[in-house]
Amino acid sequence: MRHILTSFLALHWAVVFALLAYICMDGDRGIASALGVLGVSVQNSTLPGLEHAAIVAPLSIALLIVAVLFCWAFVETLLNIAARPEAGDSVVRIAFISASFLLSLILVGGVAQGVNGLFMVVAIQMTALLASYVAVLAERRSATAMTLHESELHVAAHRMAIGAAHSSLLSRISGRPEIKPGGRR
Repeated sequence: MRHILTSFLALHWAVVFALLAYICMDGDRGIASALGVLGVSVQNSTLPGLEHAAIVAPLSIALLIVAVLFCWAFVETLLNIAARPEAGDSVVRIAFISASFLLSLILVGGVAQGVNGLFMVVAIQMTALLASYVAVLAERRSATAMTLHESELHVAAHRMAIGAAHSSLLSRISGRPEIKPGGRR
């Protein structure tokens, strides 16, 4: 079974973090523009430390790493889910943990720099990440439960077939006519 929601969410978050990394790399107003995309208005004159290369480069690289993790989860889900259903679990988990950790670092760094309104924006993004992770887990668990249910049905049908074959074989060996379902001979 294809994990459509998992694939879509992994691709969505990969694109979001890749675009934030791309916007953040703009040397003129990179971090302020990225925070503006998230919903925080930052005036460049009030916070001159945000455009320093020592802040912009690590943040851009961290955003890009998280984007690559989500892209890896997307590819892993598309390619290996048929062979191994648990294939992308660890990658998806690492991607969501990394994204949450990065957003927490952005919150701490923004508060240290004096950016106003950052807490609500990060809280909304963290909630969206959490909702996405819960949706991915629910989809994976439902697929696992469906697989288990199908295997239980297969085992029950197999046992019924073995019972019917055994009954038919015994009736042929004994020379008595077979008893068909419903009590008829």
